[in-house]
Amino acid sequence: MDTHAFKRALHHSERYNRRGFGLGDVVAGHLQTAYQSDLVARIRDNGYVLREGRLTVRLAEAFGFCWGVERAVAMAYETRRFYPNERIWITNEIIHNPSVNHHLREMNVCFIPVEEGVKDFSDVSSGDVVILPAFGATVQEMQLLNERGCHIVDTTCPWVSKVWTTVEKHKKHAITSVIHGKVKHEETLATSSFAGTYLVVLDLAEAQVVCDYILASAGGRSPSAEQRQAFMNRFAKACSPDFDPDRDLQRVGVANQTTMLKRETEEIGRLFERTMLRRYGPAELQNHFVAFNTICDATQERQDAMFSLVDEPLDLIVVIGGFNSSNTTHLQEIAVSRGIRSFHIDTPERIGPGNQIIHKPLGHDLACESPFLPDGPIRVGITSGASTPDRVVEELIQRLIELSSR
Repeated sequence: MDTHAFKRALHHSERYNRRGFGLGDVVAGHLQTAYQSDLVARIRDNGYVLREGRLTVRLAEAFGFCWGVERAVAMAYETRRFYPNERIWITNEIIHNPSVNHHLREMNVCFIPVEEGVKDFSDVSSGDVVILPAFGATVQEMQLLNERGCHIVDTTCPWVSKVWTTVEKHKKHAITSVIHGKVKHEETLATSSFAGTYLVVLDLAEAQVVCDYILASAGGRSPSAEQRQAFMNRFAKACSPDFDPDRDLQRVGVANQTTMLKRETEEIGRLFERTMLRRYGPAELQNHFVAFNTICDATQERQDAMFSLVDEPLDLIVVIGGFNSSNTTHLQEIAVSRGIRSFHIDTPERIGPGNQIIHKPLGHDLACESPFLPDGPIRVGITSGASTPDRVVEELIQRLIELSSR
């Protein structure tokens, strides 16, 4: 389908809203009470450092709610105010944070049920209000909701929309979109739905596999049947229908899930540029490779702040954010890459009782570690994902203060 034309028509519908309802002042107090923190504000004003007894807390200089998340949450609150009696649905978590989604459930916002990875829209009726979350929804979901006569409130982050525009440009020029992302992540699912031909790569290692395949056809050669089958086996669930690597890897453009590691996205772009340069030569490079900057500013700022934080003398780092939050996971990756003792938790309640912490090591299931805080002076670095309110960070700090004072 012509996704650009569909979006344009949807945006002009009387049942579609992506600007809010002018109730910002009405909901501002509720948002401040639920999500903001005087303690965190004081720590920011004190150079991002708090000293309490034997505990020193050092906050990253950019963390927590980004503008896109603040906008999405505020629009969700406004939606309930504007539609006090209507049934309101959301197609997925508004953002990847347990406390925020819990607040929405308390406001009687229903979440579309998911069975074996498939969303069930059967209970959604004409006249219902449906919120699209910050990381967007697939074009097929938007089409279904529009045809069913729902009122659509679109909180999609503008940075995500920018990536959609990029892959639509790829499609217009018969370019395959190589999407740096997690194939099952809601944002990547939405982005691929707006693309034409696409291939999702998780990391630099998978990008190298793709580039090796491209170079296997250099000099008039062709990849062997075994190479082709191995490639298709690896990317069977990460590519568009009828994807043909021999045909569809001749012209590529790089895009990304906005919450991926910025440095890795950039390196993947450079890798494909070098590959196409070797394969086709400098005179033909522009006909076979295009790149657009689709890296989210907020994601970049938080990752840069994390790189600065891990340069500080720290005994450990706590990263707080949803376990299914991609940007939070990548902050944890930075700590792990520096060999710093680090813990990813989704709520402050993961600390205690006693001197223990239940956390999620990178790439593993939940684990319990005790003792958590060592004896003597302790320096703790803290950062949080873009979906984590300052109030949650405050609760984490208070638990650390209490634990260190025993």
